[in-house]
Amino acid sequence: MAVEFRSATRTDLSAIVALIAADQLGATREDTSEPLAPCYVRAFEALMDDPNQILAVASEADIVIGTLQLTFIPGLSRRGSWRGQIEAVRIAETYRGAGFGARFFDWAIAQCRERGCSLVQLTTDRTRPDAHRFYERLGFEASHVGYKLKL
Repeated sequence: MAVEFRSATRTDLSAIVALIAADQLGATREDTSEPLAPCYVRAFEALMDDPNQILAVASEADIVIGTLQLTFIPGLSRRGSWRGQIEAVRIAETYRGAGFGARFFDWAIAQCRERGCSLVQLTTDRTRPDAHRFYERLGFEASHVGYKLKL
């Protein structure tokens, strides 16, 4: 079967939340019970309403096997260039290692090029060494240190 990379639809939302919850970090933060909590629906609608956001899925035969969020960020630095920010990347465990993640990133980077971005960036949790190796294989460099403040 061919894998399709596309913008998510409302019918994909439960599968997306399940992917986000299916790792050591998401398992403690997410709620996959059905019906989905209204907070997920509100977040999905906000993403769909924002032209600088793409919530994307990788699907095979209408089964969601991956997700990522792509944000287009305008800025003054780098001569007023736009950046693409890739976040919340997940590939279903049974599909990892088959090249789908790399192809998904190729698709996402192409979206950034189409929008005129001069840079693609991402953050990743320190506890994900496999993800770090994956991003480095794709050519990303660990060039910055990130900080977060929980509110």
